[in-house]
Amino acid sequence: MSGNKISNLQSLVFFLYRFFVLRRWCHRNPKPKLQKWPSHGLHQRHDLSHHTLIFNVEGALLKSKSLFPYFMLVAFEAGGVIRSFLLFILYPLICLMSYEMGLKAMVMLSFFGVKRKSFRAGKSVLPKYLLEDVGLEMFEVLKRGGKRVGVSDLPQVMIDGFLRDYLKIEVVIGREMKLIGGYYLGIMEDNKKQEFAFDELVQEEKLSSGHVIGITSFNLPSHRSLFSQFCQEIYFVRNSDKKSWQILPRDQYPKPLVFHDGRLAIKPTPLNTLTLFMWTPFAAALAAARLVFGLNLPYSLAYPFLAFTGLRLTLTVNNHNHQISSSSDKKKGCLYVCNHRTLLDPLYISYALREKNIKAVTYSLSRLSEILAPITTVRLTRDRAQDGQAMERLLSQGDLVVCPEGTTCREPYVLRFSSLFSEVSDVIVPIAIDSHVSFFHGTTASGLKAFDPIFFLLDPYPSYTVQLLDPVSGASTCRDPIDGKSKFEVANHVQHEIGNALGFECTNLTRRDKYLILAGNNGVVSEK
Repeated sequence: MSGNKISNLQSLVFFLYRFFVLRRWCHRNPKPKLQKWPSHGLHQRHDLSHHTLIFNVEGALLKSKSLFPYFMLVAFEAGGVIRSFLLFILYPLICLMSYEMGLKAMVMLSFFGVKRKSFRAGKSVLPKYLLEDVGLEMFEVLKRGGKRVGVSDLPQVMIDGFLRDYLKIEVVIGREMKLIGGYYLGIMEDNKKQEFAFDELVQEEKLSSGHVIGITSFNLPSHRSLFSQFCQEIYFVRNSDKKSWQILPRDQYPKPLVFHDGRLAIKPTPLNTLTLFMWTPFAAALAAARLVFGLNLPYSLAYPFLAFTGLRLTLTVNNHNHQISSSSDKKKGCLYVCNHRTLLDPLYISYALREKNIKAVTYSLSRLSEILAPITTVRLTRDRAQDGQAMERLLSQGDLVVCPEGTTCREPYVLRFSSLFSEVSDVIVPIAIDSHVSFFHGTTASGLKAFDPIFFLLDPYPSYTVQLLDPVSGASTCRDPIDGKSKFEVANHVQHEIGNALGFECTNLTRRDKYLILAGNNGVVSEK
């Protein structure tokens, strides 16, 4: 009984608040002048810097009409295969529901029982796919606005990181999720919460002194009453208009997309999701065959077998690499320095060189991967003196592969190289590596690393390119006090040589930066 009284009191307070506060606001703002986008020229208005632009995210910014791929990403990455399969088989029924009811159903299927603290898909997985769905024409309009306010029917945790971090939107208003014991219930708060958020903007005078212009969907009825209360002009975007939009080019992202996480390499539209689930039984058998025969057969037999199953390896050798053996120190093996795409990098270098005696050093590798690896792998301790001694000892035993980035990077970027390798060998052979997958990524920042090679082998046509570059002088150059270079200059030179060979951009970002963005930690793997 007391609960009903409290609810009635809250309703009365909300009514009085809206009556007195919004009444004064509406007197200052005349009835909105409705326009149609793009036929009535919001894109032709050159000066929008003094105006506030309030836009609907899924109705006026994103090109696609369906929200299913984004909820499928949440279901797969945060909930697992069973949850994503349940969402997929129920999606035809969801399509028969109203917009609001279908949205609530997908939220329930994707979020129910997910722990709030462990949910990072909104910052690490979704931004990549949302950025690839942004319309260039609308983005150019938003860039010219003063303050930008993004309004969405999606949960706040799905869109906040994408809009604030990557599109630099100042205010983001989404739907809040209900929690119990730190777990999502899969139920969104009422739309009145968003109206309260707008009221706070008005009270705190966060909106600009110019006009408030609303941009929403012609086919999406939600938020129309909210837009009509606050906007002097409203422009409607039709689905037919979106078809002519271009996708926002990668080089125009306000913040470069260097890191992203998640296993799926394709946008999980309904058709792509059907293909994934149909491929799964065949993928399991194919991955098992690739694993068993690839690890146990000699190179002369394993290489053609893996090529027959769809694995592709391309080796390119520069003209000067034939001088490596004659110019290197006879007492030491050759030090191969490569960028890092997947945990299989040293193994593919071994395949490319047809050499099983090659060794590799790594900062973090699962016990399962160490057991299955056909080449010797040694963990580094992150103690510079100990790691340097370990690398010199391994070089005295034969050839060695090192990945100075310390972690993998999927996008066309090369992370900052650790300079340790430049002090342990006189002759350094840079190797530029690239890999491509169609269904699954073979790397992860927040998942189990033991599954990384498995997911790579689940792909129908994974490919690797290995390019041996010209040798670079290392330790002797660093020790030369007159004409030599510092160890950092050598490391940066090797990084840029690899970046130029691949057409990748070199960055100063490190392993720590990646894991702080994607996993919320410094990337140190627990030994428990």
